[in-house]
Amino acid sequence: METFFLLFSLGATACLVFAVVWLAIKLQRQRETNLVLEKTLELEKSQFEEKLTLLKESKEELSLQFKNLANEIFDDKSKRFEEKNQQSLTALLSPLQDRIKTFEKRVEETYSNEARERHTLGAEIKKLYELNDKLGVEAANLVQALKGDNKSQGNWGELILTSILERSGLTKGVEYEVQVSLNAEDGSRLQPDVVVHLPESRDIIIDSKVSLKAWEGFTSAEDPESKEGYLKQHIQSIRGHVRGLAAKNYQNLIGVNSLDYVFLFMPIESAYSVAIQEAPDLNHEAFEKNVIFVGPTTLLTTLKTVQNLWRLAQQNQNAKQIADAAGRLYDKFVAFSEDIEELGKRLEATNATYDKAHNKLTSGRGNLISRTEKLRELGAKTAKKHKTHVLDKALGIDEDDEPITTALPSAADFREAPFDE
Repeated sequence: METFFLLFSLGATACLVFAVVWLAIKLQRQRETNLVLEKTLELEKSQFEEKLTLLKESKEELSLQFKNLANEIFDDKSKRFEEKNQQSLTALLSPLQDRIKTFEKRVEETYSNEARERHTLGAEIKKLYELNDKLGVEAANLVQALKGDNKSQGNWGELILTSILERSGLTKGVEYEVQVSLNAEDGSRLQPDVVVHLPESRDIIIDSKVSLKAWEGFTSAEDPESKEGYLKQHIQSIRGHVRGLAAKNYQNLIGVNSLDYVFLFMPIESAYSVAIQEAPDLNHEAFEKNVIFVGPTTLLTTLKTVQNLWRLAQQNQNAKQIADAAGRLYDKFVAFSEDIEELGKRLEATNATYDKAHNKLTSGRGNLISRTEKLRELGAKTAKKHKTHVLDKALGIDEDDEPITTALPSAADFREAPFDE
């Protein structure tokens, strides 16, 4: 019996020792596990803090880069638009500016020439009177050479007419034509000495007529009776020229838009004035036949008036062209203003699109920054990282909030290691 109790005591002691040893081993393993978990927790915490810092920096950098990119795009668009508008305005305004300068130059030249011509016109008329007096003296000598040859008389009259036309300022072949062959209504061809063109497609016909025989007899006769007889012959010769010129109906020639009368040019002013003094009704008789007498002075004054009419017509044409150009410029400005308004609307729409894109990048659940950051947390290899404030905004973290820590598994979550018996 004692042996039994002894064996039982030994067995109980052995079991107790075995239990103590087993508990000691298990406690040692638990301590080792706790130490591993503590080190793992510290490592995870350190890595999380590094990830959080990297996330914030990457967020800031991405936001700044996106903003810079948007600003660069906007600045580039604005610069291109400004350059395009500058080019358009330059192309639009340069021709008008050149025309205005040309018009100003023409106006200045015109008024300068007009003032100079007004100043010289009086001197020219005075010289013309002196020339007429001189012609009166020379006419006697000339008459001796021409009185026997009607063809030479006509050529001399046309020569005087040509010299007056050249002094008038009109351009031959443009504003007047000499010896133009034209068709009459009956099919015959006539050739007036000069056709002077007026603005608005009107014309003046001038025909030179010279009567020297009777005039030479009048100027050379000494007794009154002979003078009176030659003077009547001279007046009768002028009336014959009027009837002959009226019969030709130059004003009805095809191809000219003549006035209702024709100028009869008498190159010797005194021959005309003496005839009018003796027969005052001569002008009226000629006018009824659509003929008007003109001498060198009267014709030069008339032609100067025609030259001024052409100059005024040219000025009016320039003014009309400028008015038309100004109207087109106004229309261009209206269209340009409408384009500016449309551009403003498109820029507002672009800005709204930018805000939406930026919100998708940094705001709301599932924004792009938060999603890409999760990829990095899952182990994606990266060389750059978001700035802190960008990442905070994307993740919805306020600056005053405590850093978010990830809940790591506790020691109790670890499954007990099996006891190796």
